[in-house]
Amino acid sequence: MTAHPTRPPRLLLVVTVVLAVVGIVLLTLPDRTTPPGAAVPEPPSQTAAAGRGTASPAGPAGPAREVSGAGGAGPPRTASPPLPPQGEGPAGDAAVQRALEEAWPADLPAREGRQLLAAGRALLRADATGIGRARWPAVFPAGRSPAPAFGAGSFRIQAAIARRNGDYGRAVVHLVWAAADRGGTFTDGRVTDWHFTRTSAKGASRWTPQPRI
Repeated sequence: MTAHPTRPPRLLLVVTVVLAVVGIVLLTLPDRTTPPGAAVPEPPSQTAAAGRGTASPAGPAGPAREVSGAGGAGPPRTASPPLPPQGEGPAGDAAVQRALEEAWPADLPAREGRQLLAAGRALLRADATGIGRARWPAVFPAGRSPAPAFGAGSFRIQAAIARRNGDYGRAVVHLVWAAADRGGTFTDGRVTDWHFTRTSAKGASRWTPQPRI
């Protein structure tokens, strides 16, 4: 008897052919995961990521450690200029003045600014040392004002500016000063704000200091 080769089952042949056809079709189909014409997104670079970092607000590092005078908001601070080291003495006063002027641009007429500065300086001296309080009876009522806390000999105004405080009818004089207290401790970089309102009388206007709160 002659032996005949074994034929594979017909079902297996059909399945093989179908799988081959399906594979060919899949290889020829375009990739549909990305829309035609769309660019493939790339991961953000380190430079771009760094550009989205949180920015730290720049606030002025003022020399203030003490605030006295009438209450209210001071001038809007717009920058943080460099300041001299504390304890440098009169040699650093010019730098403090420049820092104030750069941080708070002038916004008052020059004449009014000078008037306010003169009044603010006199008020601060009267408040700190007691000298000249009689000039300001509404601010320093007789018998009701606290005793001076600083010696006149050590008192020094380091810097001062006058600026608007909100609308045109209000202003503030911002002063940085130094003095020794009753215990003999000398400290510079003290800060005081004196607030003023514009008043009119007999057709003339003037700046009136606000009593302390």
